[in-house]
Amino acid sequence: MTLAPPLLALVTLQRLGELVLANHNTRRLKVRGAYEVAPGHYPLIVALHAAWIAGLWWLAWSRPPNLPLTALFLGLEGLRVWVLISLGERWTTRIIVLPGAPLVRRGPYRFFPHPNYAVVCAEIALLPLVFGLWGYALVFSLLNAAVLWVRVRAEIAALSAASAEGR
Repeated sequence: MTLAPPLLALVTLQRLGELVLANHNTRRLKVRGAYEVAPGHYPLIVALHAAWIAGLWWLAWSRPPNLPLTALFLGLEGLRVWVLISLGERWTTRIIVLPGAPLVRRGPYRFFPHPNYAVVCAEIALLPLVFGLWGYALVFSLLNAAVLWVRVRAEIAALSAASAEGR
């Protein structure tokens, strides 16, 4: 048996768990007066991640993983956990603005503004590489970059507007 199915199951369960956590946090933030910005691109993000995972199950389930790259990927998951812990209840998969709340400046957010997106970019590229799927990594990295180009611009604009209102 290859390590592919357990690794893919871990990533699949992680993503599903994150959707549950994100929906929980979104509901709690909205009760406190938060609002969603630029929801139109969100279905693309969900579709991209679902296709990425489904394609990996299709193409990689029987491939032996590269163990050093697997270790690197698992280390990257530690960074993902650090991001989630740092954002706490403010972590969502949507752009949710909580009026009057300061930007998070702890954890990796002390060092650069969008560590979650950096982790996601690395995951989308690295996990296919674990299984030797170079073309797959490239295609999904480019698709992810296109979606994040829209997403990050919308998020920066929303957070800038919210911080200007809070002055």
